[in-house]
Order: sequence, then structure tokens, then C-alpha cells
Amino acid sequence: MKVVLLRVGVDAAAASGGTDGPLFEDGSFEFIPIPDGFGLDERTYGNTVGRHGTPLVQYFPKSRQALRASQSMHVDPEFETYTYGDPTQPKRRLQHLQTGDLIVFYAGLRGWDFPCEPALYIVGYFEVAVAGKATQFTGEELQTLFGGNYHVRHPSVFADQRDRLVLVKGSNESRLLKKARRISDVGQDKAGKPLKVLSQEMREVFGGFGGQNSIQRSPPRWVTPEFTDRAAAFVRSLE
Repeated sequence: MKVVLLRVGVDAAAASGGTDGPLFEDGSFEFIPIPDGFGLDERTYGNTVGRHGTPLVQYFPKSRQALRASQSMHVDPEFETYTYGDPTQPKRRLQHLQTGDLIVFYAGLRGWDFPCEPALYIVGYFEVAVAGKATQFTGEELQTLFGGNYHVRHPSVFADQRDRLVLVKGSNESRLLKKARRISDVGQDKAGKPLKVLSQEMREVFGGFGGQNSIQRSPPRWVTPEFTDRAAAFVRSLE
């Protein structure tokens, strides 16, 4: 069995939305996708209402709401049919995931209705049903399994990325959590600047990723075999 952690959703970087997602005092949250760089998707921050009944644009700083209202979203992962796609080299290894493996998604959140510093939280997971390169699937399989995925639903994007696109389909055991689970503490990089790292508590669950404890803006973090059963049980226990 394999378990891998991936960072997703908006963050403070301008290209990734320029804000963290909202965390509420009861532990619930909104998962806010990153912007759609191609401007293709019909789902925008202004026309998409979150689980708390508020358009997602309202969670951006007021100075940016007018700009973000019409901004298309790159909804990936999506938690309606449980798909994830990525054409980039760091995600290539995901094509080798097998049935029953876990992708654990985490995101940057900060307190919305109460004071809470920005941190990284588990927001959901996929129990893998099938994974592979887009080229491995027939046209019918692509639409049946992955038709809800951003990279497949937009023909121009798919045509450009097909040969390098990795796709993952989650089973019905996959979920977007109701309550986020914090996994980060603040450490330092080599220059002494603040850096989000896996907390000591979470190292007892996921291990130390071979000494690569930074999870701030990192490639996928693969849990080593001695921790996979413990990590999977922990993730599946989350609300």
C-alpha cells in the first residue's frame, strides 16, 4: 500500500490565488481551488457558493474581490466524482498508484471567524480506484471515469496535455473532510526564514519523509512503508 500527501488549493502566492482558505472556529472550512490560468472554466469564484452558503469570492481580501469575482477556477481535485489530474513532472509517479492506495490532500487555511495563524491542514483524501497516464485510457473510459476532471472536460487543455497527463480516480470511499486537521508547525529554511514543516505530532503518524519535513510548497511527499498502515488508519479516522 502507498500513501502520498499533496498540497492543493489557494495559497498566499499571487499565482495561486493570493490568500489562504477560510477555517472556522468549529473546525470546518471551505476548500477553494486555485485560479484557472487558461480562463476556460465556467465555474468562477463569484458564481460558486461554498458549503457555508457564501460565494467563494467573499473569502478573498476585499481589495481583490472585484477582480476575482469573474475569475475561472481550476477545480482539481474535485470531490463530486473524485478525480485529480496533473501534467507536471513532479506528479508523474502518481500514475503508479494502485487500487486502495491513498492520496491525502492538504491546503493552507487561516482563521476566518476567529484568530488563527495560517497553517497547513488535511482537507480530504482519495482512496484510489484507478490511476494512470491519459494515454492508457480509451475515449469512453476517459469520459466515464474522468469526465468531471478539469484537464479532461476542456478539450483544448486535454489535447495539449494528453501525452504527459496523469489521472487519478478515487473510489466512493474518498471524501472532502467536514473538519480540517492541522499538520504543520513553523520551522526555518537554510536562510533562517520561516518555513512550514510537518509537526512533530504528525511525524509520529506519517514519518519524516526521509528528512524532507518541509511541506510548504513541496512536491508530493510519499510516506515510507513502515508508516503507511498507521497513516492510512489515521486519515480514514478523520471527520
